[in-house]
Amino acid sequence: MQERDVVALLDGMVDLHCHSGPNPFPREFDHVQGARDAERLNMSAILVKSHHHNTVMDLLAMRAQLDDVKVQVFGGIALNSQVGGLNPDAVAMSLRMGGRAVWFPTSSSRRHVEAHPEGGGFPTATFELPSRIVEVRNPDGSLRAEVFEVLDLVAESDVLLSAGHLYPDQIAEIFAEASRRRIRRMVISHPNFVIDADPEQCREFVALGAFVEHEVGQYDPYGNKKWDPRLLLDWIRAVGPEHTVLASDLGQQGRPMPVDAFLRVGRLLLELGLAEAELRTVTTTNPAFLIGLTPDRP
Repeated sequence: MQERDVVALLDGMVDLHCHSGPNPFPREFDHVQGARDAERLNMSAILVKSHHHNTVMDLLAMRAQLDDVKVQVFGGIALNSQVGGLNPDAVAMSLRMGGRAVWFPTSSSRRHVEAHPEGGGFPTATFELPSRIVEVRNPDGSLRAEVFEVLDLVAESDVLLSAGHLYPDQIAEIFAEASRRRIRRMVISHPNFVIDADPEQCREFVALGAFVEHEVGQYDPYGNKKWDPRLLLDWIRAVGPEHTVLASDLGQQGRPMPVDAFLRVGRLLLELGLAEAELRTVTTTNPAFLIGLTPDRP
């Protein structure tokens, strides 16, 4: 298959996991540069994520620079220690100023800290960055009251809820509470990285209404991990393309541009037997719903 054929299949896609700058971690490009590069695939939208701050404020400050960019750029807030952890007030501000996503703790989750001890390969800040673990449960094992406040705010705004980097059992409990609140847009990212959820557990998340996101940056032969794309195809088959999303998880300094990773990994998946319609489903249809570009679940 020629690159132009993959470009045509990815036309209008959405990237839900773009780590553009500004950020305490060194980044290859900023939000504006990322959006301009995404025009190569005529992307409908990108979602820019920081582990450390509310990216909605970045985008409002960059609004003039983004005026002539065709790609829509959305932001949100990750509930790590740098924003006060499980901070409903910060969530309310982010969403009411245009945010489209709330990530439960990522770099401040206990699971993340266990998976990434100091020197464990995660990007390093350019300055001393204080951080502390953010717990989602009380000492008795029950969910903290702030979890429910955050879920109520997500339900109010009908935006994307991400499980962050929590343990699988925590994700299951939070997604169950989200489902009770009729939250429709839920995602777990890279289940086989940090989170350590297996396909059976992911099918349980899917039964609660969630989508499972995998990162092309991890399967790109020019990326930092270079995982076998056959593994990715196995995951798609195990959970179903109708419940799967591909995103980039790129923007880190020295790593490929998201567009290039999508083109390479998309082509590899097609050569391995993924149908063209299935590639469209996981790169365009499903993420468009999750970010709110389409009102109804596919």
